[in-house]
Amino acid sequence: MQPQIAPNTGNIARLCVAAGAELHLVRPLGFLLTDRQIRRSAMDYWPRMKLTLHDDTDSFFRRTQEQRFWLFTSKSSRNLWQTDFSDGDTLIFGNETHGLPDDLLNRYADRTVRIPQADGERCLNLSTATGIGLFEALRKVRSQNALK
Repeated sequence: MQPQIAPNTGNIARLCVAAGAELHLVRPLGFLLTDRQIRRSAMDYWPRMKLTLHDDTDSFFRRTQEQRFWLFTSKSSRNLWQTDFSDGDTLIFGNETHGLPDDLLNRYADRTVRIPQADGERCLNLSTATGIGLFEALRKVRSQNALK
């Protein structure tokens, strides 16, 4: 939600295309979508990306209200390995400076998840965290589907 660094968002766009995932961006963004840096990091993947822009957090949640979602935060007690992802889940990441708003994390405390990391270390880069979260969710969904 509300990313601030164009190259991170370009990397995430490229990741989404490679994984077959849709990217939702919530305004305000810290850059213009025409920014040269976002185009450079997304390379030629940008035209193939499934992108939805939302004017604010409320419009994002109205549009995705039928989907189960997970809020990624370093403040969660549930870690990534304990999370039961399902096909169609939405993964929500905050911006590079502030993460997700506390009111959102408090309202949906049962929907929060963290990526385990060494004690005392700060959070991961947004595009790195997105890649870890997305591919772990895909791994779990695909292994569930293989059992059906």
